[in-house]
Amino acid sequence: MTGPFNIGQAASQSGVSAKMIRHYEALGLLPAVPRTDAGYRQYGEAQIHTLRFIRRARLLGFSMVEIAELLRLWQNQSRASADVKRIALAHVADLERRIAEMQAMRQTLQELASCCQGNQRPDCPILSGLAG
Repeated sequence: MTGPFNIGQAASQSGVSAKMIRHYEALGLLPAVPRTDAGYRQYGEAQIHTLRFIRRARLLGFSMVEIAELLRLWQNQSRASADVKRIALAHVADLERRIAEMQAMRQTLQELASCCQGNQRPDCPILSGLAG
């Protein structure tokens, strides 16, 4: 990998779409990159590496706020790993909460669906349940 890369090449190298690269720049997750005289962005290896970091963090479901904090810690060589672990464990707790909520939704929908005859009649317990 060599550089500089234009935004299309950076997108290809990082797995992040050009639209999202611009979005991450606007959010400040990716610092502004140098531009050519014609105004085209030029990305280097460091920016590609940062984009890959962001992409992996997004795939794990971290929020933009969490990613910003993780990026700050990643770039700080004197960071405490306890700070990183705290963010990761808070995210795990949030995932567990969301999983429990989704399981409860699934259970409710399964119960409503099991009460429905699924025939040509208009009476439907699913709609009645949604209507409260």
